[in-house]
Amino acid sequence: MATGLETANSTDTATTAEALSDREIVITRVFDAPRELVFAAFTDPQHLDQWWGPKGFTNTTSEIDVRPGGVWRYVMHGPDGTDFPNKVVYVEIVKPERLVYDNGWDREGAEPDFRTTVTFEEEDGKTRLTMRMLFPTAEDRDYVVREFGAIDGGNQTLERLADYLNSHPAIEV
Repeated sequence: MATGLETANSTDTATTAEALSDREIVITRVFDAPRELVFAAFTDPQHLDQWWGPKGFTNTTSEIDVRPGGVWRYVMHGPDGTDFPNKVVYVEIVKPERLVYDNGWDREGAEPDFRTTVTFEEEDGKTRLTMRMLFPTAEDRDYVVREFGAIDGGNQTLERLADYLNSHPAIEV
């Protein structure tokens, strides 16, 4: 059954946040760290809560199982005190190259809001990370951009990851 969340093509043509189609948000950043390290920060629960989310947000993880079919349940706590319960279901994991997961609200009966494909490409000892979010419709994409600042929030999230990697260069991989 087609959900509108089929995996997007992972070919990287973006250098900043942009919409490559009316259903996608694509955010790319190059990190001064090897891809095994960036992948570990993206999949290890000990590190993930330390940097995930836009500036001013914190996280509380209640469950994480990083494997196909596994679930990451967490609450993003906004700087204004608003809690955002999230549920990620991992679809594909190819260490240290790619993650594919469905993301949505952690509510009974809630369907995923979008599918994310994250690629980690080696570039002369650095890592080009591309995060591609594919929404069921253009309206769904536009809603999260307008109501939640998804593009700016995505850029801030990757900026926080860069700061975390710079301050934790010895993450165990």
